[in-house]
Amino acid sequence: MVSDELKTLIQLLSKLPGLGPRSGKRVALHLLQNRTTTLSALEGSLGEVRIKVKDCTTCGNLDSQDPCALCQDPRRDSSIICVVESVADLWALERTASFKGHYHVLGGVLSAMDGIGPEDIRLSSLLKRCHTGGVHEIILALNATVEGQTTSHYVTERLKDMGINHISSLARGVPVGGELDYLDEGTLSAALLSRRGV
Repeated sequence: MVSDELKTLIQLLSKLPGLGPRSGKRVALHLLQNRTTTLSALEGSLGEVRIKVKDCTTCGNLDSQDPCALCQDPRRDSSIICVVESVADLWALERTASFKGHYHVLGGVLSAMDGIGPEDIRLSSLLKRCHTGGVHEIILALNATVEGQTTSHYVTERLKDMGINHISSLARGVPVGGELDYLDEGTLSAALLSRRGV
């Protein structure tokens, strides 16, 4: 009952993060019912993004200029680099408006199970940035997973070999608004170990 073209569209939409087959059908129907407004605008935007948006060669962020706007911002402190796994993580930290340094997107984490080694992530470009001088602190903002922690440990060892000794990581523990009774043991343990004076 559905044409091949529509099936293909639904399948492609279903592969997007957060969407499954049912959501893909709903999005496809919405687009087709709004061809002149939403579909045309989306088509134009996708074409423009495909051509203009690139990876920043300095930090790995996505932008239409290279270096990206964050790297070119003179108000940011270039002596501090916050290392993240993905652009999504960079955007999440930027939403807080709390960090005024520079970023470095690794583009993944080390994973022996998946065959991802140091040469498969943007580690060499981070080391090159640190080697050129002026970097005094590295903040490791990687996920609290086995792969994230393994990557943090590896990056820390490589940076210490270069003489960068001020390396920190994000605090772990009780989230704002969190109730202790609902937290898992790992989060509570991290909160106890990361405690600070009041």
